[in-house]
Amino acid sequence: MKVLIEPKPQKMVNTFLLVFVVHSMQLGVGIQGFQRVIYLEAKHDAWISVILSGVASAIVGFVMVKTLSAYASADLYGIQYDVFGRWLGNSMNILFVLYCLGGFHVIVRNYIEVIQAWIFPELPNWMLSFTLVFLVFYGLNGGLRTIVGVSFFSVTLSLWLVLLLTYPFQFTNWDYLFPIFESSVTGILKGAKQMTFTIIGFEVIFVIYPFLKEKNKVHRHMQYGLLFTTILYLGLMLVSLAYFSGGQLERTIWGTLSLFKIVRFPFIERFEYVAITFWVLLILPNLMFYLWSASRGIARILGKKEKKINWLLLAVLCLSLLYPLNRMEINLMNDYFAMGAFYIVFCYPFLLYGAVLIKKKLFRKKDGVHAESK
Repeated sequence: MKVLIEPKPQKMVNTFLLVFVVHSMQLGVGIQGFQRVIYLEAKHDAWISVILSGVASAIVGFVMVKTLSAYASADLYGIQYDVFGRWLGNSMNILFVLYCLGGFHVIVRNYIEVIQAWIFPELPNWMLSFTLVFLVFYGLNGGLRTIVGVSFFSVTLSLWLVLLLTYPFQFTNWDYLFPIFESSVTGILKGAKQMTFTIIGFEVIFVIYPFLKEKNKVHRHMQYGLLFTTILYLGLMLVSLAYFSGGQLERTIWGTLSLFKIVRFPFIERFEYVAITFWVLLILPNLMFYLWSASRGIARILGKKEKKINWLLLAVLCLSLLYPLNRMEINLMNDYFAMGAFYIVFCYPFLLYGAVLIKKKLFRKKDGVHAESK
């Protein structure tokens, strides 16, 4: 496996678009109902948990970029191969591939559940999963630039949904936010950890880094995307805390979608139906990037072409989505995936960065010894 990657100029992407890539990857099925799980831990201080999760993502994002910048142009697969060797490095690469496939599966499962619970209860799993997989395959065929374009339009075309969430403001009671620091520090930190499932996605920087044009601007634009996401989630959490009472928020599975229920137009009776169907545009970048990252990883490990691997992965994922799951099983799946994501996204980058620094330092020493002996 080659450690350094030199993409063709026509496959490179403007670094400015990283803002949209990061933001679109952090938006998806998690935003539909993240309020409840955070509130159960941090109560009315849940908004502080959201801020802490944003700070944590900014720190981890900084470490990720520092790790990547230690190489001229390499992705996670090449770095792990270089640092840990062939066997352990490829084992770590396979683990990341499985993580990406798991992310794809969890997102589709959650979206199908929302569609069946809110709009079409009798619609079979295979029809919804096949439709989503077909859209994802279209994006993968176009390559990375097409997927980045989908991310751009996903963000720009969905901004109007955020504006509509100002509608609940007329029914809010801001006294619900007080007293501040009602919860313990432990509860607030647990609430921040519960944000893991909602804010992951920015780890895609590990795979797309070689394809970004201006490497010196990567960190800046990545932080812009993370900041935009944190502000959005903070606003949603504040509105939810001020609109719902504590008891309501504990029983509301999809808090954000429930906020859309009070939006009224003369020509649309149930606006939440529009929001749910439009949500497919928000999850498409997630699905495309996760599958692209997985197929690229397998192609790098096996030395095969990505298009052949795409067919195989899509077929396997379609089969895995046919079996129906109930609410408790989906919750359990989300919890296990979030637990794994916490260690992979928020803990492992520090270990990898330390390993890269040690390897670079050892090689400098060896080079110095060889130079002296000569």
